[in-house]
Amino acid sequence: MTECIQLLGDISIAVTRKDIKNIHLSVHPPDGRVTLSIPIQIRLEIARAYTITKLAWIKEQQKQLLSQNRETPRAFIESESHYLWGRRHLLTIIENDIKPFVKVDHRRIILSVRPGSKQAKRAAVIHEWHMSLLHEFIPAIINRWEIKLDVRVNVYFLRRMKTKWGSCNPKAGHIRFNTELVKNPRILSNM
Repeated sequence: MTECIQLLGDISIAVTRKDIKNIHLSVHPPDGRVTLSIPIQIRLEIARAYTITKLAWIKEQQKQLLSQNRETPRAFIESESHYLWGRRHLLTIIENDIKPFVKVDHRRIILSVRPGSKQAKRAAVIHEWHMSLLHEFIPAIINRWEIKLDVRVNVYFLRRMKTKWGSCNPKAGHIRFNTELVKNPRILSNM
């Protein structure tokens, strides 16, 4: 069951009660929607008092989200801009009756697809390519941080995520990475 807290001004917070120990406050892209997960036994008045103490943080997070440049949905058409490791590349489409593939040269991403391929197929080929690039980089990053943090990662997963760069399950030793990391220059600087 979702409840709602109305704060000063136009800030509305969706509250969800869960079987958890701590309160979790989140501000979600792209529009700054605010959610609060609270333990089942906490009264709504206490949750409201907590969020009032975090009002400045909420407003700052919303301001940052609203000022960020957002990538418009990609159409996977000729000369469209795509980012790879923080650098802008133009997409070149080549139609060949062979297995689809992607390659990169200096400032172009070359997408070879079968004639008449639809946007969804082009997107899937690019996404698979992004995942293969991340599989090349992530093991070295994991190895480096396992040593620094004295932890062990048993397995990692790649998936599309809308609101975070990754997540982990410390007990199981699992890490999930957002496939959008391939567009970000910071992953290379963490090597």
